[in-house]
Amino acid sequence: MNNLKSFTLAIACAVIGLTGCGNGHDRDVGTPIIVTTQIQSDPGFDGDIEQTSTSFTITQGMSPTVQSVFAGIDPVARTEFRAFLDFPLTGAGGVPGNAIIDSAFLDIFINSLQPNFGDIPILIDLVSFQPPTLIETDFDRSLQPSLASVVVSPPLSPADVGTNVSIDVTPLMIEAQRLGLLDFQVRVMQDLGPAIPILLEINDTTGVDRGSFAPLLTVTYF
Repeated sequence: MNNLKSFTLAIACAVIGLTGCGNGHDRDVGTPIIVTTQIQSDPGFDGDIEQTSTSFTITQGMSPTVQSVFAGIDPVARTEFRAFLDFPLTGAGGVPGNAIIDSAFLDIFINSLQPNFGDIPILIDLVSFQPPTLIETDFDRSLQPSLASVVVSPPLSPADVGTNVSIDVTPLMIEAQRLGLLDFQVRVMQDLGPAIPILLEINDTTGVDRGSFAPLLTVTYF
């Protein structure tokens, strides 16, 4: 009779697999663990490039006097700005090189649109400026080609001013992971068709409120 009980128990274990027959565990060891991490942009490498008719002006590194980055077209000077954000992927709280990306969202706080009417179409390029020091050619999509791109939909509007906007950048993060990039670096620019003279100001404070307002990358992976 004991042999029959042992045989019956063995059959039962074979049916339910390794989920907990006599070992006190009820979790399938094959189930992937989902992890979500949040990475703030590096204020030392964030910046923007302004193109005038004859030259470029590069601003990089946030400070008590530089608290924003800009993208779009200045409605007065008619010069174009393109913003650059840098998120380190290595180290504590980063994304492991063998991780599989489930989703990624870029959160930016919109300080202003100048002027504060009309919509501004925005394009976000995945780029790689290494070492992470901006140079003039980073402005140019031919000289610093996009590795992947997303269009912000719907376009940013006056209703977004003073709010945090969350942008799905999953395709960009998947490509960054595929390429083994050490930093997630993006170029934020007006999605150029007919030029729209609107300038976007993105909060990049280094003050005590940086945790609430500065650019943030949220990545979910397994």
